Amino acid sequence: MSRNNENFSSLGVIAIYKPSGPTSNDIVQQVKKITGIKKVGHAGTLDPLAKGVLVLGIGRDATKKLGTVVQKEKEYIATIRLGQTSSTDDEEGVKEMILVNNPPNISIVSKTIKSFEGNIEQTPPIYSAIKVNGKEAYKYARKGKEVNLRPRPVLIKEIELLDCKWPDLKIRVVTGPGVYIRSLARDIGIELSTGGYLKKLERIRVGEYTKDSSVTPDQLMRDEV
Repeated sequence: MSRNNENFSSLGVIAIYKPSGPTSNDIVQQVKKITGIKKVGHAGTLDPLAKGVLVLGIGRDATKKLGTVVQKEKEYIATIRLGQTSSTDDEEGVKEMILVNNPPNISIVSKTIKSFEGNIEQTPPIYSAIKVNGKEAYKYARKGKEVNLRPRPVLIKEIELLDCKWPDLKIRVVTGPGVYIRSLARDIGIELSTGGYLKKLERIRVGEYTKDSSVTPDQLMRDEV
């Protein structure tokens, strides 16, 4: 590796393309090992099954800028599975089949997803890091305890239907901060009376940081940044 720690620190804020599987913290730990820099943080967690743009701050000065990055708009490509619900609102959870005699047509689907554009109230998933009495909600949920999370205002800037082949919908979503795409998938399923959960998710942009401008951890290791 040709870079030394100081040169890696000069990278500042960069976009890493996270593959499906590892947690966001796994990527942070990997980058710490690659760079030898202890102060590395990320802006905007991606769930393990999600892939895409994860913005990292490398070095103390860079991590101080991540609070601003978190507030930037985000863009996603999401696949929603209808006709089922999930205990986690995504592919990892326990599924329950919903009997749907007449699947909604593309016109109804298009109208429904557009109804979520704008300022809406959204309830976060119970399997989330939202704090309840000082403890993350998912810790209660994993123990089978009841979790009541309050709806909160969020902004969905744009939703575009990319594909609609029962039982899956593929959409592009542009959001403000604090939006859970798992919750959006769940709520779209509720509105369609079909049930629904998030099957796949790719984040393609965080502010000015895009999929095309991102590097993989392997590229970072090979000094290709």
